[in-house]
Amino acid sequence: MKHPDSRNTLHLEQAELLEHTAFEGDQYYMRLQAPLTASRAQPGCFIHMQCDSDLPMRRPMSIMRVNKNAGWIDLLYKAHGIGTARLAKRNVGETIDLIGPIGVPFKLDQYKKYPLLIGGGVGIPPMIFLSEHIKTTNKNIKPFVIMGSEVPFPFSARPSQIMLDGLPEGIIASMPLLEDWGIPSRLTSLQGYSGCFDGYVTDLASHWLDTLDKEILNEVEIFSCGPTPMLKAVSQMAHHYGLACQVSLEEYMACAVGGCAGCTVLVETEQGPSMKRVCVDGPVFEAASVFPLA
Repeated sequence: MKHPDSRNTLHLEQAELLEHTAFEGDQYYMRLQAPLTASRAQPGCFIHMQCDSDLPMRRPMSIMRVNKNAGWIDLLYKAHGIGTARLAKRNVGETIDLIGPIGVPFKLDQYKKYPLLIGGGVGIPPMIFLSEHIKTTNKNIKPFVIMGSEVPFPFSARPSQIMLDGLPEGIIASMPLLEDWGIPSRLTSLQGYSGCFDGYVTDLASHWLDTLDKEILNEVEIFSCGPTPMLKAVSQMAHHYGLACQVSLEEYMACAVGGCAGCTVLVETEQGPSMKRVCVDGPVFEAASVFPLA
């Protein structure tokens, strides 16, 4: 998969921190005034940001939302190391150095009627970006978003008013933002959170897919981002149901612009196995090319 604007589109930008909110589980929401990045960002793209002036190594962050007119981008991240712990201490009004937007996005058009978006943990933000893009550019497309987390979700879950056939009784917890957009969503966890499905994202997705008749199932395609084991399970599920599937990989990165080749993964291509850089050849790949069946 090749994105026509995957080169010569990066910007080095000094972004102003507009909002910074902490949630349980060391999770943080951040809004940055970054008009150059916002103007070019697409679902699945990310930025490479300097967490602190004393730390030269940048960190990759998925983009959750953009407003091209207002010039802001939203991020959601988890503090789990030195860099992100420093980032969590940054204050509104400060300037953050970033490079972006980077990477090949998810497909941007020609969606099937019922896209199934699956996000896990810090893989949730790209699913929000993609769902908003689908809803605003394709009025007749009906996405369904499933999100999983083993720490409290970084929002107050709301009982969904958007009912879907084929879901277990009592599974009604949803993301308010998606609910306001008219996009159905459901939450999964093994932590017993109220209204959430008790299991993995693939368990709930399979439960829903099993209830669809063949005609509707043929109009489903899957998009996913999250930890590698989850993405592998999503890919296997897609194969089982015969569904197209794109995944956005999560990898540690050094340069994030294709120079160091430190984020390479083995990908099956038409010419055979090849090492691809997640930063600029991805992060989005066809699932079957990254997780081929043995």
